[in-house]
Amino acid sequence: MSKDEYLQQDEATPVAEIPAQSVQIDADGVALAGMLVAVPAPKLAVVLHGATGVKAGFYLPFARWLAAEKQAAVLLYDYRDSGASGTPYRSPATMTDWGIHDATATRDWLTDAYQGLPLWVIGHSLGGMAMAFQPRTQGIARIISVAGGQGYVTDHPWPFQASVWALWYLLGPLTTWALGYLPGRRLGLGNDLPKGVFWQWRRWLVTRGSLPADPALGGLQDPGFTGKLALVALKDDVMIPPEAVWKMAAWHPHATPEQRLIDPADFGLKTVGHIHAFAPRNAALWPRLIAP
Repeated sequence: MSKDEYLQQDEATPVAEIPAQSVQIDADGVALAGMLVAVPAPKLAVVLHGATGVKAGFYLPFARWLAAEKQAAVLLYDYRDSGASGTPYRSPATMTDWGIHDATATRDWLTDAYQGLPLWVIGHSLGGMAMAFQPRTQGIARIISVAGGQGYVTDHPWPFQASVWALWYLLGPLTTWALGYLPGRRLGLGNDLPKGVFWQWRRWLVTRGSLPADPALGGLQDPGFTGKLALVALKDDVMIPPEAVWKMAAWHPHATPEQRLIDPADFGLKTVGHIHAFAPRNAALWPRLIAP
């Protein structure tokens, strides 16, 4: 599918005309700003948990395409104290808040809003990785985890690995101590992040095995998710390489996993990387993200 073709799926539901309704979701007393993209009488409910530092609006073109493609209601949202859900500058938020509390609250909200519909969860990076620690996932029909995985510092290829060492051991700590938040925009990480998000994220990636052992996450769920799990990796992703993505299967021992490697060249694309699988310019690979 070309970049233009995703805009005109069929005459019954033109993608560009599917509205995005603003919604507010309560997550343990914290108001999360969301966008609901839905066709009339949807047959499927989908919640998309985004990547660290990526605003919900980035996923809106994909959500409109998915709503038309699958006749679905698709929920996007910003994690607490990020994007439209607040400011990171004096925030107590942590990765646990984002990946567990906010993600579970939005999933519950969508389930209540569309009772009886099958539920899909699409997670990008953190949004996919955190699914193994969330409660009540047995009722999910399908999880699609895109570029989600645990990447220890030495898992990254060179020369990107050099920038990772600098982030975790020099630039990140110094700027976060000085400012009280991580200046992600200036460091090329998308958006500024709460200090608690940075420190927990850093701990996971500089100490091997620390992520599943982090007591703040509450441990891997047992039995956890029991349905179809698509682990999607991008061949040119230097942040979470395919080998790190495949490790997530062990965190879902009762699921039915599938490893899905996407090579941008197969779709006529030069690069995609860690973030841009959901960008409109890469719409040609969207059907592959959600393929059965």
